[in-house]
Amino acid sequence: MNLQVHIDQHSGFCFGVVYAIEMAEEILEEQGYLYCLGDIVHNDEEVNRLTAKGLKIIDHNELRNLENEKVLIRAHGEPPSTYELAINNNLTLIDASCPVVLKLQNRIKNSFDKDETIYIYGKHGHAEVIGLLGQTNNKAVVFQDIKELDLPSLPKNLTLYSQTTKSTDKFYEINDVLKENGITVNTNDTICRQVSNRDKELREFADKFDKIIFVSGTKSSNGKVLYNVCKEKNPHTFFVSNPSQVLEEWFGPNESVGICGATSTPMWLMEQVKERIERF
Repeated sequence: MNLQVHIDQHSGFCFGVVYAIEMAEEILEEQGYLYCLGDIVHNDEEVNRLTAKGLKIIDHNELRNLENEKVLIRAHGEPPSTYELAINNNLTLIDASCPVVLKLQNRIKNSFDKDETIYIYGKHGHAEVIGLLGQTNNKAVVFQDIKELDLPSLPKNLTLYSQTTKSTDKFYEINDVLKENGITVNTNDTICRQVSNRDKELREFADKFDKIIFVSGTKSSNGKVLYNVCKEKNPHTFFVSNPSQVLEEWFGPNESVGICGATSTPMWLMEQVKERIERF
């Protein structure tokens, strides 16, 4: 079909994920296995690659029964209760919490210590959000859409934070709606710039090609946001989680194809998608 295929060089793991995976691989080489609390990254293909090397994914229930072991804390961070449990069970925590997330946890804890009323724009039940909530003894209000909030009954004064991977535009829209409703907002823009800048970069990237293949795990919140960014700019955008999902009928002769992905998408996976498309 003579397709011209290009991978977006800005796509792929953010530094927080790179750091966590490098730490995991180092220990796996040393001792042949390592426990990890939750999926190390929201990408099944990468998780499968690491579990084949000996990474054992456990949940919080399994953590309670674990003693005298090393456990990796992934980039999303954890609430204080996890650290207390580790001390009680003599667990060595390999803390790969992203520095941007740790800074946010500290800021939320400081706000909570000052008795501020805290609202967090984030995804319910997301690993990072659970860690943030834990800084407030689970007293902060989490919402993923402004429609969830009953504006007339909100406090007249509140402190607003955001999960690090949320859309900057959406965050500022929420901020404006709150202010328009007479609420004094102490706004804390805690969105990771490596993620939010990707927004702008992907808009430009998606515009350059006939077709866009967006590669991401289905569990990635950031993947959903960035896929929609591409689709808005280029309606001929397709979401895939692995190379086998790419279909030949999506393409026409001599078309240009751009491949991009989430902050949790490994470059090797985008390379595999490229190889498949080039065979059409």
